[in-house]
Amino acid sequence: MFELSILMMERVGLMILMAFMLVNIPYFKQLLLDRQSFKARLSLVFIFGFFAIISNFTGIEITKNTILPANFLTSISNHAAIANTRTLVITVAGLVGGPIVGAIVGLVAGFHRLLQGNIAAFFYVPSSILIGALTGYLGSKLKRQHAFVSTVDATIIAAVMEMIQMLFILVFSDSFASGFTLIRFIGLPMILLNSVGTFTFMSMLSITLQQEEQAKAVQTHDVLELAAQTLPYFREGLHQESCRKVASIIQRYTKVSAISITDTHQILAHVGMGCDHHIPEIEVITELSKHVLKTGQLTIARSKAEVGCSHPDCPLQAAIVIPLFSKKQIVGTLKMYFDNPDDLTHVEEQLAEGLALIFSTQIELGEAEVQSKLLKEAEIKSLQAQVNPHFFFNAINTISALMRKDANKARELLLQLSKYFRGNLQGAIATTIGVKQELDQVKAYLSLEQARFPNRYHVVFDVEPEALAYSLPPYAIQVLVENTIKHGFKNRKEDNQVYVQVHLEEEQLMIDVYDNGEGIPEERLQLLGKQVVDSEKGTGTALDNLARRIHTLYGEAGQFFIENNVEGGSHVALTLPLAIKE
Repeated sequence: MFELSILMMERVGLMILMAFMLVNIPYFKQLLLDRQSFKARLSLVFIFGFFAIISNFTGIEITKNTILPANFLTSISNHAAIANTRTLVITVAGLVGGPIVGAIVGLVAGFHRLLQGNIAAFFYVPSSILIGALTGYLGSKLKRQHAFVSTVDATIIAAVMEMIQMLFILVFSDSFASGFTLIRFIGLPMILLNSVGTFTFMSMLSITLQQEEQAKAVQTHDVLELAAQTLPYFREGLHQESCRKVASIIQRYTKVSAISITDTHQILAHVGMGCDHHIPEIEVITELSKHVLKTGQLTIARSKAEVGCSHPDCPLQAAIVIPLFSKKQIVGTLKMYFDNPDDLTHVEEQLAEGLALIFSTQIELGEAEVQSKLLKEAEIKSLQAQVNPHFFFNAINTISALMRKDANKARELLLQLSKYFRGNLQGAIATTIGVKQELDQVKAYLSLEQARFPNRYHVVFDVEPEALAYSLPPYAIQVLVENTIKHGFKNRKEDNQVYVQVHLEEEQLMIDVYDNGEGIPEERLQLLGKQVVDSEKGTGTALDNLARRIHTLYGEAGQFFIENNVEGGSHVALTLPLAIKE
C-alpha cells in the first residue's frame, strides 16, 4: 500500500502540474468566468475529457495486489485493475461545469477505461457518469455566488465520490472476496490522494477566479476615473487639441503601447510608439480603419500585416480599433496599439468595448450641450436644472463600494448609470419621448437607488402594452417616482410601496402614481403643481415645472392632478392627449 501511495502521489502531482499550466492560459480563465454558456461548457468537456484520458493512460496496473511496472497503459490484461486519478478529474469537471459537463466527462472517462481492456470493467461507464452528474449537482447546490464550492466541501465531495467508485468495484467484481481484497489494497490511497488532489486543483481554480474578479473590479475603478478625466475634453468635441489630451490620459490608464484617435477622415491625435509616422492631419489610409468606419464594428488586428501600417520600422504589432458614435452615426475611431500581440488579451477587449460606450456617450453629451445652448424651450432648460448632482455622486460611491464585493453588480450599475444619463441627454433635446424610453429611464434610476437602499422601496409597474406606442414629455414619470421616493416616506425604512400605472382611457394617456407614504400636508397639497414649494430635499420646483410643461405642450387637454389617498399615502395623476411617439 505504501508503494501504491507513492505512485499515486506522482499521478496526482501530474494532474496538479497540468492544472497549473491550464490556469495560466487566458482562454481558460475566460472559460471560468463564462462557464454557464454552451460554448464554455463544450470547451470544458474537451479539456477535462482530455485530462480524464491522460489519467487512464497514466494509471497503475494492479493484478492480484501486485503492482505491474508500466509508464503508459494503452491496454491491460483481462484480470487487471487500475489505480488512477480518473475520479479526481470527473469530480473537478462536475464542480466547475455542472452536472451535464460532469456526466459527459464521466462518460468519456468510463468508456476510455473500457477500451483499455477487461470487458468486465463495463461498470466504470455508469459509475463515472453517476459520479460526474452527482458532483455537478452538489457543486451547483453548495457553490457560493459567482464562485465554486469551498475547498473543504470539494474535498469531502471527492472522498464520497471515490467511495461510490469503490462500492461499484465491490458490487461488480467477479466475487465479493476479490472485490474486497482489491479495495483493501487501493481504497485508502485513492480516496486520500484523490481528495487531496481535488482540494489542490479547486484551490488553484478558486484563486484564479478571484484574481480575475479583482482585476475586473480594479478595471471598473480605473474606467470610472478615466471617464471622469476625459469627459471635459470629449465635451469640447473631436478636434486635435482635445483628442491629444484624451489620448494621453487613456494611454496612462491602460498602459498600451500607443493610442490614436481619428474622425471619419484623418488622424486627430497619436500618443506613444509610432508617433514619428502616425502624424495628426494625415488622412486615414489603413484598410483596418476604413473597415471600422464602414461597418461600425469593433475590429481586432493580431499581426503587423493586419494593422496595415506601411512604415517599415513601425513597432506596432497588434491593435483594437473601436468605432465612436454620436446619435447612432459613426464620428471617428479610437485605436489601442500593442507592440506585443500577446498583450492583447480578453481583458483588453472588454476594456475597449466599455470605453467605446463611455466615450461615445461623452461625445454625444458634448454635442447635446452645444445644441442645448440653441434651445428656446425654456421648460426643458428649467427641468435640466433639477438634476441633482448628489444623485450622481451617490451612485458613483455605491458602485465604488460594490467593486470589491460584487464586481458583476458594480458593472451592471455602471451600465444603468450610463443609461440614466443617456436618457437625460435625450430628454434635454426632445420635447416628447416614447413611453418605453421613459420607463427605461425610471427603471435605471430605481436600480441605482435600490442598490443604495436595498429592499427599502417596492415599485410595481402596471403598463398596458398599447400605451407604449405613444409619447409623453421627458421625465414625466421619473419626476413623479423620484418625488415620491424622496418625500413620500420621510425616514421610513420598510413597507414603502409605489404603484405606477400607465394605460389608455377615452383617447387619453393616463399615468397614475400611488404610494402608501405619509401623505401631503393640506397646506402644501393646495400649492403643488401650481407654484414652487419649498423643499428640504432638492429645489422644490420639479412638480411645478412638470405641470407647466404639460400645460405648455397640450393646453387644456393635458392635466396634472394630486391628492391624498383616503387609506393613506398620495396619488398623482397625469392626463395627456394621445400622440404617436416620434
